Amino acid sequence: MKRVLLVLALCAPLSVLAEAPAKKDPFTQGDAAAGATKSAACGACHGPNGNSAMPEWPKLAGQSSRFIFEQLKAFKTGARQNPVMQGQVAALSEQDMRDLAAHYTLQKPAPGVASKDAVATAQPLYRAGNKDRALPACAACHGPAGSGNGAAAYPRLGGQHATYVATRLRAYRDLGLKGELPDGNQKMMAAVAAKLSDKEIDALASYVNGLQ
Repeated sequence: MKRVLLVLALCAPLSVLAEAPAKKDPFTQGDAAAGATKSAACGACHGPNGNSAMPEWPKLAGQSSRFIFEQLKAFKTGARQNPVMQGQVAALSEQDMRDLAAHYTLQKPAPGVASKDAVATAQPLYRAGNKDRALPACAACHGPAGSGNGAAAYPRLGGQHATYVATRLRAYRDLGLKGELPDGNQKMMAAVAAKLSDKEIDALASYVNGLQ
């Protein structure tokens, strides 16, 4: 009888642990383990661990989960246009998007390298902005090391592909110059990018690629 009780006592903690609910992402309430199983299709463009090998496709590893979730929703509703992504998200449920966001935010981002030539132009803009041009410092929202702000859904920029960042900044600039300013964070980015030259965009894109 004592042996039976001892076995039960030893097994009880294991059963309790097995029944414990999965830890949810604090911003999306997504399940990272579930997201890992759903990420196979995403890996074709964004890499198996969220570090895309193609500079045209963004790295998702270490990205703000709230930002990823909100962008997936934007693709699904058509608020953000991209034929490839809209096809990918068409069959995703809201929970799928929450789980994928929770998965990718836990992945380790691969570092990038900045061009030395970009520093002179980009670093002052990134660190301090330009008061005369009403340009805020990029670091104010995206952090000194480009880690972003998860609670505010400001994306991580550190290590992001320069090609992708430059493309997005030009897209924002086009919206800003046309006066087509969407709501929320995109409105802020469009207003800022509208004041940037091609040289500044390319320099900033290279600079953030090297932030760690």
